[in-house]
Amino acid sequence: MKNSSKNNYSAKNSKQYKKDYDSNFFSKNTNSSKKNNRFSINSTKNKGLNNLNESDQKNSKFSSFKRSKPIYKSNIEVSNKATNTYQEPTKKRNFDDWIWGKHSVFEALISERAINRIWCTSDIFSSEKFYILLKELKSKGVLIEEVSWNRLSQLTFGASHQGVALQLACSKTISLEKLIDLSKNYSANPIILALDGITDPHNVGAIIRSAEAFDCKGIIIPQRRSAGLTGTVAKVAAGALEHLPVSRVVNLNRALEELKKNGFLVIGLSGDGQLSISKFHEKTPLVVIVGAEDKGISLLTQKKCDFLLSIPLKGKTSSLNASVAAAISLFHLTSK
Repeated sequence: MKNSSKNNYSAKNSKQYKKDYDSNFFSKNTNSSKKNNRFSINSTKNKGLNNLNESDQKNSKFSSFKRSKPIYKSNIEVSNKATNTYQEPTKKRNFDDWIWGKHSVFEALISERAINRIWCTSDIFSSEKFYILLKELKSKGVLIEEVSWNRLSQLTFGASHQGVALQLACSKTISLEKLIDLSKNYSANPIILALDGITDPHNVGAIIRSAEAFDCKGIIIPQRRSAGLTGTVAKVAAGALEHLPVSRVVNLNRALEELKKNGFLVIGLSGDGQLSISKFHEKTPLVVIVGAEDKGISLLTQKKCDFLLSIPLKGKTSSLNASVAAAISLFHLTSK
C-alpha cells in the first residue's frame, strides 16, 4: 500500500508537471532554435511538445523578440551619448570675458571698462565701496542682478568670487541723447534700429552687421530681454560693431517717447501690419523696431508705434528670422 501510494503520488505529480511545463513553455521560453530542438528530442514522450517545431515555424514572434534586444540596447547607448554631447558645452563655458572677486571687479569698474552684466550679492550692492558705482552703471543700461551666494557659485563653477562677478562687453555703449545728436549730425533723415526682446546673440550680431551695411546711424538695445554686446555678438557682426554706435536703455518705451520728441517717426515690423513696407514712403527720421522671432513686438511697444509695417510673403512660410526681416526692411527703407 505504501509503495502504490508513492507511485500514484509521483505519477500524479509527473502529469501535473508536464501540464504546467507545456502551458508555460511558450510564454517564457526565449532561447535559440538549437535549444528548442534539443528540448523537443529529450521530451518526445510528452504529447504537448510533439508539434514544437511546427509551432516555432508558425509563431515568428520568438525570432523577432530575439532580434529586438540588441536594437533596444543600442538605442540606449545612442541616447546616452547624445545626452553627454548636449551637456558638454555647459561644462566648457568660456570665462575669458569674466572677472570676479572684490578687488578685481572694483578696479574694472573705476577704469570705466565696457561692461555687459554684473552679478552680486545684496551685501556687495549695499556696501559703500560699490553702491554708487553700481547705481550709476545701472542707470546707463548695464544689467545688474542681485543673486544669492550659491547662485553666484553656480555661475562661476565654484570659483572664489567673494560675492561679485561681471562680464565685460566687446564695445562701449553711449547714452540715448548722444545717439540722437550723432544721428542727426550725419544725416537729414537718419534711421535708428531698436531691438525688442531679441535674446539670441547670433540674431543680434547679424542685425548689427546688416544695420551697418545699410547705413543705419545706431542701434538701441533694452537693458533686459535682450542679448548684450558679448563676444558672440561681436564675432557674428564681423567687425560692424566697431563702426556702429549702440545705446543700451533701461526702458525701451520711454526711449521711444524721447525719440518722438526729437522728431523721429516710430515704425514696427509685424506680420499683422496693415501696410506693406513697399508702400511706405515717409521721408523723416525713423526708428525701426524689430521684435523677437517667436513673440514679435510686445503690445506696449506696438502702442508706441506710428505705423506697423509688414513684409509681404509669397510662399508657404509664415514668418522670417528676425535678422532677415531687419535686413529686408532696411533695404526697402534706404533705397527710397
